[in-house]
Amino acid sequence: MIYLDNSATTFVKPKEVLRKLNLAVTKCAANPGRSGHKLSIMAASEVESTRQKLAEMFCLESESNVIFTANCSAALNLAILGSVKSGGHVVCTENEHNSVLRPLEHLKAQGKIDYTVARQSKPGGICREDIEKCLRKNTYMVICNHISNVNGDTCDIHAVGELCKEKGLLFLVDGAQSGGHEIINMKKDNISFLALAPHKGFYALQGLGVLLASKPEALSPIIFGGTGTNSLELVQPEILPERFEVGTIATPAIFALSGGIDFVKENFQQLRDHLDDLTTFLHYELSYYPLQIYTTTENAKGVFAFNLPNMHSSEVASLLDEKYGICVRGGYHCAAKKHEALGLLDRGAVRASLSFFTTFSDVQKFILAIKSILRSKKLI
Repeated sequence: MIYLDNSATTFVKPKEVLRKLNLAVTKCAANPGRSGHKLSIMAASEVESTRQKLAEMFCLESESNVIFTANCSAALNLAILGSVKSGGHVVCTENEHNSVLRPLEHLKAQGKIDYTVARQSKPGGICREDIEKCLRKNTYMVICNHISNVNGDTCDIHAVGELCKEKGLLFLVDGAQSGGHEIINMKKDNISFLALAPHKGFYALQGLGVLLASKPEALSPIIFGGTGTNSLELVQPEILPERFEVGTIATPAIFALSGGIDFVKENFQQLRDHLDDLTTFLHYELSYYPLQIYTTTENAKGVFAFNLPNMHSSEVASLLDEKYGICVRGGYHCAAKKHEALGLLDRGAVRASLSFFTTFSDVQKFILAIKSILRSKKLI
């Protein structure tokens, strides 16, 4: 089997992740900070260490502003629903995932806000001007998908962040596809909230998301319950991060994330170069054939989107799986506006997504499979 669906979840996990996971489930299987015994204290220490690693990596002032959530979608929902300003306006982009679009649509349907979808004016990604022309007097937040999970289009978050700083706007960045792959400096990029998906760029586990908040004072909780602190009070505590972390956190997944951060830091440049080389090679080889390719060579970041003539993307994905043992994703990738912008509402796109553990041999076999399908359809 060749696994090319890493933008959904990375499949091969590095030894650093596996070691930390083993530690969590064999030596530290306790609720962190909920009890005074040694196992609980040991678990809490590792959780706090992971917060500190994330704060340092993304230039966040305090590890207390690192909030663990159920997944990246939950992190985005917390940022959007927790910061809502009734009668306000939000700008997002055509590259957003449904984890952004659906909360915004929900708030709009309730009559609480309005929102505008910024359109991409240049190949490659959203720029400052795309956002600026959508602003209104009552705009309070800008939301940008950093790297599109559909085709790798990349937003200039630094320029957009400067605009948000000038206008006094909250800036939420969806880093699901970029966290672990790109350098993100929340301070320099003026990011208010950054959402991460550890099971992607950090090669960690599903069932965990992260919201890094440089402006936590702009947030209110959207779920309520036990935090392990102030248990005799019936109101949610003010202290961070407990204010936003309700119930038992995903301790094994947080341990695994700690290992994933170590792995990424150790191999960061190699990882970026490898994805760039593989994606560029894939684009070069397949550009000679009658495919529609939606990923630009400027965005060679491990996400490659395409279609074959007269075939639905899901049909191609199923064929690659059943006949060639290659895992890719077809369909709409939970990104309706992006497919609308690409003119793909009728068939979606095939997405091959790579990782540090994808080899040139894997990519070559994938290219041979595509050529074989084209021959079977008498297209070459």
